[in-house]
Amino acid sequence: MNCQNIIEDTYTYIKSIENKGNVATYIPELGKVDPAHFGVCLTTNDGTQYTAGDANTLFSIQSIAKVLSLSFALSLGDKSIWQRIDVEPSGSAFNSLVQLESENGIPRNPLINAGAIVVCDILCSHLKEPKEELIAYIRDVANNPGIHYSETIAQSEKSNGYRNFALVNFMKSFGNIKNDVDQVIDLYFHLSSIEMTCCQLSKTYGFLANGGKQLITQKEILTRSQSKRVNAIMQTCGFYDEAGEFAYKVGLPGKSGVGGGIVAVLPNSYTISVWSPKLNERGNSYRGMKFLERFTDTTHETIF
Repeated sequence: MNCQNIIEDTYTYIKSIENKGNVATYIPELGKVDPAHFGVCLTTNDGTQYTAGDANTLFSIQSIAKVLSLSFALSLGDKSIWQRIDVEPSGSAFNSLVQLESENGIPRNPLINAGAIVVCDILCSHLKEPKEELIAYIRDVANNPGIHYSETIAQSEKSNGYRNFALVNFMKSFGNIKNDVDQVIDLYFHLSSIEMTCCQLSKTYGFLANGGKQLITQKEILTRSQSKRVNAIMQTCGFYDEAGEFAYKVGLPGKSGVGGGIVAVLPNSYTISVWSPKLNERGNSYRGMKFLERFTDTTHETIF
């Protein structure tokens, strides 16, 4: 398979069709991003990268980072995590309050906002300096000391994050948030603000295609069993109420973010990231979804 040719051909085709959707203006800083951006990077398990378009432009990975905070929490060995968060698809919007009320403050899964907030609470319970230790962990996973939070984006989210403030306080009322809500929600907003390029993103998440081991150093990030479970959660929950559609059309575990990024994994083979800021009606990158569907239709390489 000539991977570079397939990446370029798919990129050229998707770029030629209408770029539908809208950028995420409810986070003011994301609303300023040029909607014409479009980048792709595939990283194989031997570290080879194939790219097209804006693959080396920084963007806010947003909810894609929830996979990293979950991995960190799992690596800490806190067995209470699955008593405080379920592993079922939500079938609802990523910031829904309705499910939380009917399910007594237990988030449906760790990749919706409420679930990621509980993960941040778990990290706050284990870490002396949560923000500093979380970014240090992510730099270690990425094998890249240059990865940072964006304070501008974090503050932009905080200034308009009324629903997330409601979620953390609502869960606190059920006893499912143990730490100070301001500390927890501040960590959550910073987690969402992390910036990477497509090339950095696909390399960072390569451990999920490599049995839990970092691609370059072969350091164990997660056990093989934990890596399997994180991939399973991405497959069933990584795209909110469009997870079934992604599984049906693309056939890979993956995670999206409202910054327009998507990362997807073919275990034992590669990790691919796509970035295009315009989102469809369910909050996932319009071009990103189209690209990955056409790419896996061409390669015939999926988990199914």
